[in-house]
Order: sequence, then C-alpha cells, then structure tokens
Amino acid sequence: MPPAITLPSFSSVIFAARRPPQKGKLKNAKLPEATPSKKEPLWGCVEGCGACCKLAKGPAFATPEEIFTDPSDIELYKSLIGPDGWCIHYEKSTRKCSIYPDRPYFCRVEPDIFESLYGITKKKFNKVACGSCRDTIKEIYGSHSKELDNFNRSLKSSD
Repeated sequence: MPPAITLPSFSSVIFAARRPPQKGKLKNAKLPEATPSKKEPLWGCVEGCGACCKLAKGPAFATPEEIFTDPSDIELYKSLIGPDGWCIHYEKSTRKCSIYPDRPYFCRVEPDIFESLYGITKKKFNKVACGSCRDTIKEIYGSHSKELDNFNRSLKSSD
C-alpha cells in the first residue's frame, strides 16, 4: 500500500497522514488503483474530530519543510503548534477551530489545494482525502476510536 499524504490542518481539514511525496515527484508514484465500483466515497469533514489539528505528529509524518516550498508557509505552520503539539486555535473543549472561517489555505481540504500542494488531481481527490483522514484519525485516536467510526459512517457515496 502506498503511503498516504500528509495534509496540515487546524480544524476540519487537512489531516496529516503519512509522508507525502515531494511536489513534482508524485507523477512517478503509484497511487491506489481506482476500484471498478461506481460508488466512490465522497470526502467530508466530521465535526468534533480535530485529528488534523494535532500538528506535531512525530517522525512518521511529513514536516512543514517537506510539504511547503514557501518559507512563510513553513513559518506560519510552525507558529500554530502549541506546547502540546495541537494547533493553538483548536478548542479542545468544543473540538472546533476558533478561526475556522479565517484559517490558512493549507487547512482547507479542497481539490485545488491538494493539487497545488501534493499534485493530487481532482479526479483522485476524494479517494486520497478519505484515506489521509482515516490514517490521521487512526494515528491520533486509534483504529477502534469513536472518531474513526464517526468518519466512516459520515462518508457518502457518489452514484
């Protein structure tokens, strides 16, 4: 199984999964084959999860320097990491982002952002986003967590 993609985030988006390929190298990387099924899961954020808001995830995850080419993005990302490794804007009591409408672009799980940061085409966006989210939830909360169950139940299928 190929590595998942790390996507930094602070509230509902961008879940850091396993190390991403460097920009420009993805063309040679093998991505999972599309299943012949017509029902592909559609990515959607699950409120009250916040797994993507754990910014300091450890050595198995990509560093900001591996994700971003712009030094100001690296600096911004690092400035958001609190002493406990969680985003400083993540409200643990409510499990929500306190700056959600104004969060940085890299906190948004959107096809255009996946394409610009990771080279993921719009056609593969849902599959990669769902896989990345699952991997991050498993790493942060565990493979038998209520957060993972909630995410899996929330996925919708395309027709």
